[in-house]
Amino acid sequence: MQSYCTSATSYKRLPTRVVKVGDILIGGGNPIRVQTMTTTDTMNTLATVEQCIRCIEAGAELVRITAPSKKEAENLQHIKDELRKMGYATPLVADIHFTPNAAEIAARIVEKVRVNPGNYVDKKKFEQIEYSDVEYAEEIERIRERFTPLVLICKEYGTAMRIGTNHGSLSDRIMSRYGDTAIGMVESAMEFLRIARDEDYHNIVLSMKSSNPQVMVQAYRLLIDHMMNEFGECYPLHLGVTEAGDGEDGRIKSAIGIGTLLEDGIGDTVRVSLTEDPEFEIPVCKHLIKRYQYGDEHLAANKVPALEKFPFDPFSYKRRHSFSIGNIGADHVPVVIADYHKKSSVNPKDLESIGYVYNEQTDKWNIADTAADYFFSQNEPSFELPGTLKVILQYSAWTIASNKEVCFPILNESEYLNDSLQKSDKMNFVMIDCYSEETSQAQLQNVLRTIKLDSTAVICLSSTNKNAVQSIRRMFCELIIQGINNPVIQICDSNFSSKEESLIHFAVESGALLIDGLGDGICFGFHYSDSAVDTPNDFINSVAFGILQAARTRISKTEYISCPSCGRTLFDLQETTAKIRAVTSHLKGVKIAVMGCIVNGPGEMADADFGYVGSGVGKITLYKGKEVVKRNVNSEVAVEELVNLLKENNAWVEVPVNS
Repeated sequence: MQSYCTSATSYKRLPTRVVKVGDILIGGGNPIRVQTMTTTDTMNTLATVEQCIRCIEAGAELVRITAPSKKEAENLQHIKDELRKMGYATPLVADIHFTPNAAEIAARIVEKVRVNPGNYVDKKKFEQIEYSDVEYAEEIERIRERFTPLVLICKEYGTAMRIGTNHGSLSDRIMSRYGDTAIGMVESAMEFLRIARDEDYHNIVLSMKSSNPQVMVQAYRLLIDHMMNEFGECYPLHLGVTEAGDGEDGRIKSAIGIGTLLEDGIGDTVRVSLTEDPEFEIPVCKHLIKRYQYGDEHLAANKVPALEKFPFDPFSYKRRHSFSIGNIGADHVPVVIADYHKKSSVNPKDLESIGYVYNEQTDKWNIADTAADYFFSQNEPSFELPGTLKVILQYSAWTIASNKEVCFPILNESEYLNDSLQKSDKMNFVMIDCYSEETSQAQLQNVLRTIKLDSTAVICLSSTNKNAVQSIRRMFCELIIQGINNPVIQICDSNFSSKEESLIHFAVESGALLIDGLGDGICFGFHYSDSAVDTPNDFINSVAFGILQAARTRISKTEYISCPSCGRTLFDLQETTAKIRAVTSHLKGVKIAVMGCIVNGPGEMADADFGYVGSGVGKITLYKGKEVVKRNVNSEVAVEELVNLLKENNAWVEVPVNS
């Protein structure tokens, strides 16, 4: 089996130690806990208490509060007293970064403290410094001296601790030896965990957060691998994608990162970091974890063949090798297929929702960066399509299509194996319901043998099993093992009535595979019981491209790395992010970080091209990568100065006239 999960082919929760936080237990098979973090000024007791209550009533089982200095740490006592006086016993967590003294105060007050090993003792000047083995060991001893007092206080007071590594805040020392890598994140946490274990302190939760879901997933898997190899056990894991952003993109990025790990059976508590009021994070958390609330057997699938180890490296990203058929597979970006199969006919106006706008005056199509590549239809369209768009038809409709240069058939297993049926000589989409009850192993192997010899077959994988991710991933493994290199489309349908639930469903089921390099395209569909409900194709198309972007497999728009705000934030993050988005959203592929303070500044925006960071009240510092470019810019003109910075670095293009 894989070293980081209990089962490669069905859902099974990873066994972890049990940690007590106040009156709740985390890990060891206990329910996956939901938490969030306040955005108020910690010194404003009333505002913080009121926001805590809103979060608790929304379903938060833990609430984290920033304590950037001793005075905030001390004020946690007043916040806690007020909450307890009002009958709220929810555990509180102190968020600590640069101030060990604040952590030691908070550990005597609240039920849990979070420390970031990258900045708790170490310094970050973003200098590449070489350390000899002796110098490195001396630094570890310095950390031991500074960190051990907190460990002993936590042990005395029964306080839990999260050792929370962030990709963007690795210390110079870690960076010098491991670089800006997932393994560097792991080692940063392991150093602190070893010190705690030496003091026989085990009430610990760990996290490996990044704004890049690929890095995040790899880091958690590596952490488990290292803990099991070194200690023979695993501590509970707190899951989260840091600086996920807001709206649809923030939810997609969080669902891919957190959902991929949950599908591995990894994760004991989750927090979704959105640039929104914290109570709005809770429903997203609940949507994410609800499919895992019914035990391992709920997501088991006996028909899926056992597999001891994946035939790919789950600790690094490499796209599965495939050859190309048309624009699908090989080095082509993953395609997006829109689903119009419920409509009896498709007209030019319908295509606007998938990125194609027809101009009657010029007789030309305007094609967006997020334009679908194919669409699935009942019948051949009666109008001339834009040159980049192709159509997929059921076999019976394809046989009577007049333009077989743009129309291609999709066949079920029986149709595909029927030699008497005419096929396309260019491209045939072949559907496989992975390890379903209806398909025998003999028939499946017959289909795979035939596909292996067919240079026109695009494989379409779906699964009606409850553990669809593991079922489809197992089929990908079978393709790799058998040397079948045909391109593969993931097909995922949603039966949820709400858009948010469907978004999370799509992001988890497709994103968990894309993160591992599996898939050359995606197709999403709604299956409402109410036939009168139209499929919102604009929403599905947006989600599809958002998933590909978050999985770093197809870049089609600007990416925003924005922190969720907290008591350290020096400006209105939601308002500022909206302003920046309004003037930069047309910059395809540019990554812009919007950070509320220096804690979430150059460190947390490690993955960004440009940064907008609060450096004082009404003051902004602008970055290119991790380099400071302009300090203490007045916030009134800071967005304009950011645009100037983009222009100076050739990252700016004017807004297209037809947009």
